[in-house]
Amino acid sequence: MKKTWSILLTLVLSVGLLAGCGNNDKSTDSGAANGGSEGSQDKKRIALVLPEKIGVNPFFALMDEGLQKAAADFNVEVKTIESTDPASIEQNLRTAVAEKYDLIITSTFQMEDALKKVAPENPDVPFAIIDTVVDLPNVRSVGFREHEAAYLLGAAAGLATKTNKIGNVVANDIPIMHKYMTGFEEGAKSVNSNIEIFVNFVGGFDDPAKAKELALLQNSKGADFVAGMSAVGDLGVFEAAKEKGFFTSGQDTDNTEPEHVVLAQLKGTDAVVYETVKDFAEGKYTFDIRDYGLKEGAVGLTYVTHESKTPLNPFIGQDIVDQLKVISDDIIAGKIKVTNALEQN
Repeated sequence: MKKTWSILLTLVLSVGLLAGCGNNDKSTDSGAANGGSEGSQDKKRIALVLPEKIGVNPFFALMDEGLQKAAADFNVEVKTIESTDPASIEQNLRTAVAEKYDLIITSTFQMEDALKKVAPENPDVPFAIIDTVVDLPNVRSVGFREHEAAYLLGAAAGLATKTNKIGNVVANDIPIMHKYMTGFEEGAKSVNSNIEIFVNFVGGFDDPAKAKELALLQNSKGADFVAGMSAVGDLGVFEAAKEKGFFTSGQDTDNTEPEHVVLAQLKGTDAVVYETVKDFAEGKYTFDIRDYGLKEGAVGLTYVTHESKTPLNPFIGQDIVDQLKVISDDIIAGKIKVTNALEQN
């Protein structure tokens, strides 16, 4: 008997090691945690394939949180696959197809090329992509009107600045980031005709050291507010603000702090993933292009459209918040038209 158990244990460990060697990404599987595949044969299985590791990027962390919440609420089996490098992105999509997931969700422009290859080759597999558009018959695309929230952020900076100089530290000079930059500029100039706006590009989404350097540069030119628009790089902008005493803002999640990170431009990737899973679990899934903004509560600004646990900093103040609430209502009502840079020629 002891020998039999020893052989069985060796076989189980060998299978586990072989499975691990075939996958270079880190993944979590709520189905396994809830009793494994035998106990979840009747559950719908949904994979979230990310273009990079979650790390400290709140954008992808929020997506995973939305997926896990949906798994609990709708009794579906989910798995998050984090790509370790650009070369693994397409392979991870193909792995999700090969493992016969009922729905495969992915995200951002980084996944576009891979999805445009894999989706047409698997026309019976439903896909979704968050934060960009891939117009294919078996893909649901979900976009955000980030420019609306960026307009509010720019208006806040334009009203609050004491130097009439503000800045943006932006991840990359790519089309999606121009939605943020254009909205921010329009908002600032709508409330302050004397405003001067500095813009510098980090060259990536995960370089806090470079982002800090650029924030310090903008502050040295007189900017008393520098918006962080560089994903993980925002951590460097925050650090610069603390060192030099200027003010800043973050992206996606409420990462405000009482003294220097005084605003956050919000983006509800968790809610969008949750709604995507909900539609699929309830049999209401459609292949279309969806667009979420201030009206739907998918984007926003702390203190203005969403509450915050962090006390409001006097640099912003309640009077400015009240003005911003009126501006937000006017955008929702269509009285203010914010330019979407992606729609410009």
